[in-house]
Amino acid sequence: MATNTRTPVADWANLPKEHPLTAFTADLENIRESAGYSEMYGVELKTPTEGQAPAHTTLIILQKFLRANMNDLTKAEEQLAAALKWRKEYKPLEALNETFSLDKFGGLGYITSIRGAKETQNDQDVATFNIYGVAAKDPKKTFGDTEAFVRWRVALMELTVQQLKLNEADKVIPDYGEGPDPYQAVQIHDYLSVSFFRQPAEVKASSSKIISMFSQYYPETVSLKYFVNVPTIMQWMMGAMKMMMSKDSIQKMTWMTYGNQLYQYLGTDIPQEYGGGGPSLQGSALTVKYDGEKITNDEAVA
Repeated sequence: MATNTRTPVADWANLPKEHPLTAFTADLENIRESAGYSEMYGVELKTPTEGQAPAHTTLIILQKFLRANMNDLTKAEEQLAAALKWRKEYKPLEALNETFSLDKFGGLGYITSIRGAKETQNDQDVATFNIYGVAAKDPKKTFGDTEAFVRWRVALMELTVQQLKLNEADKVIPDYGEGPDPYQAVQIHDYLSVSFFRQPAEVKASSSKIISMFSQYYPETVSLKYFVNVPTIMQWMMGAMKMMMSKDSIQKMTWMTYGNQLYQYLGTDIPQEYGGGGPSLQGSALTVKYDGEKITNDEAVA
């Protein structure tokens, strides 16, 4: 059952015995041994020595899993164990050093930093742009090999999480329901030129796998999702989706018909095509490694 603490904990140096993080930390060694793995989001999960406080970065990860499960400790531990086992087998960190097909995936995803986002409390946010219109002319080329697309998407996600710098985290993430997690990215899905009526089976298969995988293995990594350049005629989908989603998920999502409206939510740091005054994503933003032409900028996210 969920165990909600009535008093918000602002300091993890002396966690109350009844706090779920205390029990989670006590069970961590068994979880690590069962999974045979101990890295999550680039952070090495450490069990504290007797008499010492748990590592702050470890608590950051555990708190994310608790929040993803509304403070239900049992479910949080099960999800963490499954995620650790997946990371051991899939080796997502290795995807960061892999080279992907520029012809298939070039221009499809970028990561940058933005200031002035209206719906977060951060001075600066990590933002990931998924430009699906790039694949609109030949979606089978991009999505035809589901495993290749998923591997590329995992690499982009790992690169996004890397920019959150969780290994350097020094803030406390509030308990579930007590405030926002400052260590999350903003995600933008751009559907310009994408047809919602003629989706090949390959697109549906890849999308379904990504949604399932990321909900299981990347909880609490994205704070807000913006869907831009969505045709007005398809806005009914939002209403249909709301009926199948949790309140927390619904609050994270915003759909808009025109991409140049995005600056109203994310400020003027974003590129001109989204209503801001920032440079184009290509050539200024961070992305994964591609064969052929180099279109990455390793200094894009400071």
